[in-house]
Amino acid sequence: MNKIRIYAEQFADLTVSYLGKFLLAIIVLLVGLWLIKKCVRFLHRHFHKNSIDLSLSEFLISVINVVLYVVLIISIATIVGIPTTSFITVLGTAGLAIGLALQGSLSNFAGGVLILLFKPFRVGHNITSSNSVAGTVLKIDILYTTLRAGNGTTIYAPNGPLANAVINNASDNDTRQAEYKITISFDNNIEVARQAILATLDNDPLILKDPKPAVLVGSVGDSAIVLIVRAWTANSNFWPVYYATYQKIKESMDANDIKFPSTAPQVHVITRGND
Repeated sequence: MNKIRIYAEQFADLTVSYLGKFLLAIIVLLVGLWLIKKCVRFLHRHFHKNSIDLSLSEFLISVINVVLYVVLIISIATIVGIPTTSFITVLGTAGLAIGLALQGSLSNFAGGVLILLFKPFRVGHNITSSNSVAGTVLKIDILYTTLRAGNGTTIYAPNGPLANAVINNASDNDTRQAEYKITISFDNNIEVARQAILATLDNDPLILKDPKPAVLVGSVGDSAIVLIVRAWTANSNFWPVYYATYQKIKESMDANDIKFPSTAPQVHVITRGND
Protein backbone atom coordinates (compact mmCIF):
# COMPACT_ATOMS: atom_id res chain seq x y z
CA MET A 1 0.00 0.00 0.00
CA ASN A 2 2.87 2.35 0.81
CA LYS A 3 4.38 1.83 -2.68
CA ILE A 4 1.04 2.50 -4.30
CA ARG A 5 0.66 5.70 -2.31
CA ILE A 6 4.19 6.79 -3.26
CA TYR A 7 3.55 6.09 -6.94
CA ALA A 8 0.26 7.94 -6.76
CA GLU A 9 1.92 10.97 -5.19
CA GLN A 10 4.69 10.95 -7.82
CA PHE A 11 2.11 10.66 -10.58
CA ALA A 12 0.13 13.54 -9.10
CA ASP A 13 3.27 15.69 -8.87
CA LEU A 14 4.21 14.91 -12.48
CA THR A 15 0.67 15.59 -13.62
CA VAL A 16 0.59 18.96 -11.87
CA SER A 17 4.05 19.83 -13.20
CA TYR A 18 3.31 18.87 -16.81
CA LEU A 19 -0.20 20.28 -16.62
CA GLY A 20 1.25 23.64 -15.65
CA LYS A 21 3.76 23.48 -18.50
CA PHE A 22 1.05 22.35 -20.89
CA LEU A 23 -1.27 25.20 -19.91
CA LEU A 24 1.62 27.68 -20.18
CA ALA A 25 2.49 26.29 -23.62
CA ILE A 26 -1.13 26.74 -24.75
CA ILE A 27 -1.14 30.33 -23.48
CA VAL A 28 2.17 31.07 -25.25
CA LEU A 29 0.81 29.44 -28.43
CA LEU A 30 -2.37 31.54 -28.44
CA VAL A 31 -0.56 34.77 -27.59
CA GLY A 32 2.15 33.98 -30.16
CA LEU A 33 -0.38 33.34 -32.94
CA TRP A 34 -2.14 36.59 -32.08
CA LEU A 35 1.14 38.55 -32.12
CA ILE A 36 2.21 37.00 -35.45
CA LYS A 37 -1.14 37.95 -36.97
CA LYS A 38 -0.79 41.52 -35.71
CA CYS A 39 2.80 41.71 -36.94
CA VAL A 40 1.84 40.53 -40.44
CA ARG A 41 -0.97 43.08 -40.63
CA PHE A 42 1.38 45.84 -39.49
CA LEU A 43 3.94 44.87 -42.16
CA HIS A 44 1.25 44.88 -44.86
CA ARG A 45 0.18 48.40 -43.88
CA HIS A 46 3.79 49.62 -43.55
CA PHE A 47 4.88 48.26 -46.95
CA HIS A 48 1.76 49.62 -48.65
CA LYS A 49 2.23 53.05 -47.03
CA ASN A 50 5.86 53.23 -48.19
CA SER A 51 5.02 51.96 -51.71
CA ILE A 52 7.24 48.89 -51.40
CA ASP A 53 7.00 46.71 -54.52
CA LEU A 54 4.24 44.10 -54.16
CA SER A 55 6.48 41.15 -55.10
CA LEU A 56 9.14 42.17 -52.58
CA SER A 57 6.67 42.94 -49.79
CA GLU A 58 4.81 39.64 -50.18
CA PHE A 59 8.06 37.67 -50.18
CA LEU A 60 9.47 39.48 -47.12
CA ILE A 61 6.22 39.00 -45.23
CA SER A 62 6.26 35.28 -46.07
CA VAL A 63 9.85 34.91 -44.83
CA ILE A 64 9.15 36.86 -41.63
CA ASN A 65 5.99 34.81 -41.08
CA VAL A 66 7.91 31.52 -41.35
CA VAL A 67 10.68 32.76 -39.03
CA LEU A 68 8.15 33.86 -36.40
CA TYR A 69 6.38 30.49 -36.52
CA VAL A 70 9.70 28.66 -36.11
CA VAL A 71 10.57 30.82 -33.09
CA LEU A 72 7.14 30.15 -31.60
CA ILE A 73 7.47 26.38 -32.05
CA ILE A 74 10.93 26.36 -30.47
CA SER A 75 9.64 28.44 -27.54
CA ILE A 76 6.75 26.05 -26.94
CA ALA A 77 9.06 23.03 -27.15
CA THR A 78 11.34 24.64 -24.54
CA ILE A 79 8.42 25.31 -22.20
CA VAL A 80 7.16 21.73 -22.47
CA GLY A 81 10.64 20.42 -21.78
CA ILE A 82 11.59 19.02 -25.17
CA PRO A 83 15.36 19.44 -25.77
CA THR A 84 15.77 21.97 -28.57
CA THR A 85 19.56 21.90 -28.97
CA SER A 86 19.53 18.94 -31.34
CA PHE A 87 16.51 20.36 -33.15
CA ILE A 88 18.27 23.69 -33.77
CA THR A 89 21.44 21.88 -34.88
CA VAL A 90 19.54 19.78 -37.39
CA LEU A 91 17.69 22.87 -38.63
CA GLY A 92 20.96 24.76 -39.08
CA THR A 93 22.61 21.86 -40.89
CA ALA A 94 19.64 21.47 -43.20
CA GLY A 95 19.66 25.19 -43.92
CA LEU A 96 23.36 25.08 -44.78
CA ALA A 97 22.89 22.10 -47.09
CA ILE A 98 19.96 23.76 -48.84
CA GLY A 99 21.94 26.98 -49.18
CA LEU A 100 24.88 25.19 -50.81
CA ALA A 101 22.58 23.32 -53.17
CA LEU A 102 20.77 26.50 -54.20
CA GLN A 103 23.67 28.91 -54.53
CA GLY A 104 22.55 30.13 -57.95
CA SER A 105 18.96 30.60 -56.83
CA LEU A 106 20.07 32.43 -53.69
CA SER A 107 22.18 34.74 -55.85
CA ASN A 108 19.14 35.43 -58.03
CA PHE A 109 17.05 35.97 -54.90
CA ALA A 110 19.54 38.50 -53.51
CA GLY A 111 19.61 40.23 -56.90
CA GLY A 112 15.81 40.33 -56.99
CA VAL A 113 15.69 41.92 -53.54
CA LEU A 114 18.22 44.57 -54.62
CA ILE A 115 16.32 45.31 -57.84
CA LEU A 116 12.95 45.58 -56.09
CA LEU A 117 14.45 47.62 -53.24
CA PHE A 118 16.60 50.13 -55.14
CA LYS A 119 14.54 50.13 -58.37
CA PRO A 120 17.16 50.68 -61.11
CA PHE A 121 14.26 49.94 -63.47
CA ARG A 122 10.53 49.31 -63.24
CA VAL A 123 7.84 47.52 -65.20
CA GLY A 124 7.42 49.24 -68.56
CA HIS A 125 10.98 50.58 -68.72
CA ASN A 126 13.17 49.86 -71.74
CA ILE A 127 16.61 48.73 -70.58
CA THR A 128 19.88 47.42 -71.96
CA SER A 129 22.39 45.73 -69.65
CA SER A 130 26.12 45.17 -69.98
CA ASN A 131 25.48 41.40 -70.10
CA SER A 132 23.45 41.75 -73.33
CA VAL A 133 19.95 41.77 -71.84
CA ALA A 134 17.76 44.26 -73.72
CA GLY A 135 14.02 44.85 -73.91
CA THR A 136 10.94 46.25 -72.21
CA VAL A 137 10.41 45.05 -68.64
CA LEU A 138 7.17 43.09 -68.28
CA LYS A 139 7.51 41.67 -64.78
CA ILE A 140 10.02 41.65 -61.90
CA ASP A 141 9.88 38.55 -59.72
CA ILE A 142 12.15 37.52 -56.86
CA LEU A 143 14.32 35.23 -59.02
CA TYR A 144 13.79 36.38 -62.61
CA THR A 145 12.95 39.52 -64.58
CA THR A 146 10.75 39.05 -67.65
CA LEU A 147 11.34 41.31 -70.66
CA ARG A 148 9.90 41.68 -74.16
CA ALA A 149 12.63 42.01 -76.80
CA GLY A 150 12.34 44.32 -79.79
CA ASN A 151 11.54 41.36 -82.07
CA GLY A 152 8.64 40.27 -79.85
CA THR A 153 10.34 37.37 -78.08
CA THR A 154 10.22 36.96 -74.31
CA ILE A 155 13.42 37.11 -72.25
CA TYR A 156 13.72 35.58 -68.75
CA ALA A 157 16.78 37.18 -67.15
CA PRO A 158 18.17 35.84 -63.81
CA ASN A 159 18.20 38.65 -61.26
CA GLY A 160 21.67 37.82 -59.91
CA PRO A 161 23.67 38.73 -63.05
CA LEU A 162 21.19 41.49 -63.89
CA ALA A 163 21.65 43.20 -60.51
CA ASN A 164 25.45 43.15 -60.95
CA ALA A 165 25.38 44.48 -64.54
CA VAL A 166 25.55 48.05 -65.76
CA ILE A 167 21.99 49.07 -66.69
CA ASN A 168 21.21 51.59 -69.41
CA ASN A 169 17.65 52.70 -68.62
CA ALA A 170 16.20 54.54 -71.60
CA SER A 171 12.85 55.16 -69.88
CA ASP A 172 13.97 56.70 -66.60
CA ASN A 173 13.70 60.32 -67.81
CA ASP A 174 10.87 62.25 -69.45
CA THR A 175 13.01 63.37 -72.39
CA ARG A 176 15.59 61.67 -74.59
CA GLN A 177 18.15 62.81 -77.14
CA ALA A 178 18.25 61.48 -80.69
CA GLU A 179 21.63 61.71 -82.40
CA TYR A 180 22.44 61.28 -86.08
CA LYS A 181 25.62 61.32 -88.13
CA ILE A 182 25.02 62.79 -91.59
CA THR A 183 27.85 62.53 -94.10
CA ILE A 184 27.86 65.06 -96.95
CA SER A 185 30.27 65.68 -99.81
CA PHE A 186 33.31 67.85 -99.19
CA ASP A 187 32.35 70.44 -101.78
CA ASN A 188 29.05 71.29 -100.04
CA ASN A 189 28.61 74.51 -98.08
CA ILE A 190 28.59 73.46 -94.43
CA GLU A 191 26.49 76.40 -93.24
CA VAL A 192 23.83 75.80 -95.89
CA ALA A 193 23.61 72.16 -94.81
CA ARG A 194 23.44 73.13 -91.13
CA GLN A 195 20.66 75.64 -91.63
CA ALA A 196 18.67 73.22 -93.78
CA ILE A 197 18.80 70.56 -91.07
CA LEU A 198 18.01 73.05 -88.28
CA ALA A 199 14.99 74.32 -90.21
CA THR A 200 13.74 70.74 -90.55
CA LEU A 201 14.12 70.16 -86.82
CA ASP A 202 12.49 73.47 -85.87
CA ASN A 203 9.43 72.66 -88.00
CA ASP A 204 8.86 69.31 -86.29
CA PRO A 205 6.34 69.77 -83.41
CA LEU A 206 7.56 66.59 -81.70
CA ILE A 207 11.11 67.90 -81.34
CA LEU A 208 11.63 70.05 -78.25
CA LYS A 209 12.77 73.65 -78.53
CA ASP A 210 14.47 73.48 -75.13
CA PRO A 211 17.13 72.12 -75.21
CA LYS A 212 17.62 73.50 -78.70
CA PRO A 213 18.50 71.16 -81.56
CA ALA A 214 22.14 71.34 -82.62
CA VAL A 215 24.05 70.56 -85.81
CA LEU A 216 27.80 70.27 -85.25
CA VAL A 217 30.71 69.46 -87.51
CA GLY A 218 32.01 66.10 -86.33
CA SER A 219 34.90 65.71 -88.74
CA VAL A 220 36.23 66.95 -92.07
CA GLY A 221 37.92 64.42 -94.31
CA ASP A 222 39.42 64.40 -97.78
CA SER A 223 36.14 63.63 -99.48
CA ALA A 224 33.40 63.97 -96.86
CA ILE A 225 32.15 66.10 -93.99
CA VAL A 226 30.42 64.43 -91.02
CA LEU A 227 27.67 66.48 -89.37
CA ILE A 228 26.43 65.44 -85.92
CA VAL A 229 22.74 66.21 -85.41
CA ARG A 230 21.27 66.25 -81.89
CA ALA A 231 17.62 66.76 -81.06
CA TRP A 232 15.54 66.20 -77.91
CA THR A 233 12.04 64.79 -77.76
CA ALA A 234 9.64 63.29 -75.23
CA ASN A 235 10.62 59.77 -74.26
CA SER A 236 7.30 58.40 -75.45
CA ASN A 237 7.90 59.89 -78.91
CA PHE A 238 11.53 58.86 -79.28
CA TRP A 239 11.32 56.03 -81.81
CA PRO A 240 8.73 57.67 -84.13
CA VAL A 241 10.80 60.87 -84.12
CA TYR A 242 14.08 59.00 -84.53
CA TYR A 243 13.11 57.22 -87.74
CA ALA A 244 10.97 60.00 -89.24
CA THR A 245 13.73 62.57 -88.82
CA TYR A 246 16.09 60.57 -91.02
CA GLN A 247 13.64 60.87 -93.91
CA LYS A 248 13.02 64.57 -93.27
CA ILE A 249 16.74 65.32 -93.22
CA LYS A 250 17.21 63.46 -96.52
CA GLU A 251 14.34 65.42 -98.11
CA SER A 252 15.80 68.68 -96.80
CA MET A 253 19.21 67.82 -98.24
CA ASP A 254 17.66 67.12 -101.64
CA ALA A 255 15.65 70.36 -101.58
CA ASN A 256 18.80 72.39 -100.89
CA ASP A 257 20.93 70.49 -103.41
CA ILE A 258 23.22 69.10 -100.70
CA LYS A 259 25.17 66.19 -102.12
CA PHE A 260 26.12 63.02 -100.32
CA PRO A 261 29.53 61.45 -100.98
CA SER A 262 29.50 58.83 -103.71
CA THR A 263 30.49 55.32 -102.71
CA ALA A 264 31.03 54.23 -106.30
CA PRO A 265 34.68 54.08 -107.37
CA GLN A 266 35.72 56.77 -109.78
CA VAL A 267 38.03 55.93 -112.69
CA HIS A 268 40.06 58.71 -114.24
CA VAL A 269 41.42 58.05 -117.73
CA ILE A 270 44.54 59.99 -118.63
CA THR A 271 45.43 60.18 -122.30
CA ARG A 272 48.83 61.12 -123.58
CA GLY A 273 49.80 62.36 -126.99
CA ASN A 274 52.29 60.59 -129.19
CA ASP A 275 55.92 61.31 -128.33
